[in-house]
Amino acid sequence: MRDIDEISGDVVDVALRLHRDLGPGLLESVYETVLAGKLASMGYEVCRQRPVDISFEGMRFDAAFRIDLLVDGRLIIEIKSVEMLSTAHGKQLLTYLRLTGLPVGLLINFGGATLKEGLRRIVNDYRPSASPRLRVNKL
Repeated sequence: MRDIDEISGDVVDVALRLHRDLGPGLLESVYETVLAGKLASMGYEVCRQRPVDISFEGMRFDAAFRIDLLVDGRLIIEIKSVEMLSTAHGKQLLTYLRLTGLPVGLLINFGGATLKEGLRRIVNDYRPSASPRLRVNKL
């Protein structure tokens, strides 16, 4: 099983090349298709538009939402193609992480001039393996 940081690193690398080669502003579905295909060719298990059921107060809601990409059953990728990300986009991904119990997700916006300002790593109770004194984001 690959480390979650290795998976997310590979995704970011492919996303950067994809944005550079195809440019900004295409439909989200185009970036999703190409990113999924490239990751699959690298040996990752990639599920596109995976439906997720939720339960609330004893009721079950089938396919309450869909994950753009789920890589190796561990990393959620939410793809956008908008001029600028809003706080709602980050909250959306964090909600997906909480409802699925997964630790890490990537929010990738292909709509900007560069990918740098459109890339967010969102964590849900993620516990890094580095020693506390080596961490940049100390609690």
